[in-house]
Amino acid sequence: MGSARMARENYNDLLAFLTVARERSFTRAAAQLGVSQSALSYTIRGLEARLGLRLLTRTTRNVAPTEAGERLFDTLALNFEDIDAALASLSELRDKPGGTIRINTGEHAATTILWPVLRKLLPNYPDIRVEVISDSTLTDIVAGRFDAGIRLGEQVAQDMIAVPIGPPMRMAVVGSPDYLDSHPAVKTPRDLTGHDCINIRFLTHSGLYPWEFEKDGHSLNVRVEGRLAFNDVRQILTSALDGFGLACLPEDRVLAHIAEGRLRRLLADWCPPFPGYHLYYPSRRQPSPAFSLLVNALRCEG
Repeated sequence: MGSARMARENYNDLLAFLTVARERSFTRAAAQLGVSQSALSYTIRGLEARLGLRLLTRTTRNVAPTEAGERLFDTLALNFEDIDAALASLSELRDKPGGTIRINTGEHAATTILWPVLRKLLPNYPDIRVEVISDSTLTDIVAGRFDAGIRLGEQVAQDMIAVPIGPPMRMAVVGSPDYLDSHPAVKTPRDLTGHDCINIRFLTHSGLYPWEFEKDGHSLNVRVEGRLAFNDVRQILTSALDGFGLACLPEDRVLAHIAEGRLRRLLADWCPPFPGYHLYYPSRRQPSPAFSLLVNALRCEG
């Protein structure tokens, strides 16, 4: 069999391997590819047989690439990204942009920044498909084959193109009246060490995320303690409303509760504005017309 013919036959098999390795699951990969799990498993076994290498380690609970599989995945992820970009660029020949855009973002940005733009944009472009994956981790968007990510400006790697898409933000330290009435007053950030604080833990961080403060040019990070920690802003807000401790949350999430008397704000003079959300993507990426359209819509909205 000629090498060119083998390469053509391997294309779909390599795409199947890439999907399984990225999802770490035959079930999720089969759903994405629109094939049965048994057919997908057969494809992977055939690819491994032709290469003479085991690419995936299978257990009853998950699937993980072997060393050879990791090397193949790292190479394929970049090459398939270039192929996808080239195919997407063909939509310039169409009357309207089309194709799929995959975005990784946190839940707060997805709700407050991304969705209002998509709600206006998508009805006018029926050929554009958008996949929004919300998580609280600082996901590697290249390895995950995302077109872009949305994070706060300070969380964006320097080798990425970053586009501001949202207004400045402020954090707010809040607690319920029942909690605050039964605990010592908080005058400075250092007083937080004597309180039950509700922490946030990003899965990509080894420790709990510190609460950051600034006043009169003086910055102060406080590693608070408490019985509860979440990786989701909604759960932190709920537990604060229920009186389980103090929380440090985006201001827009708590203003209505403060106005209704369900929460009280603390240390407002220690919480200045900071740069808001940015859309970021690899500098080597050739944006498709659909992606460029979304970037411009987000930039204008921000």
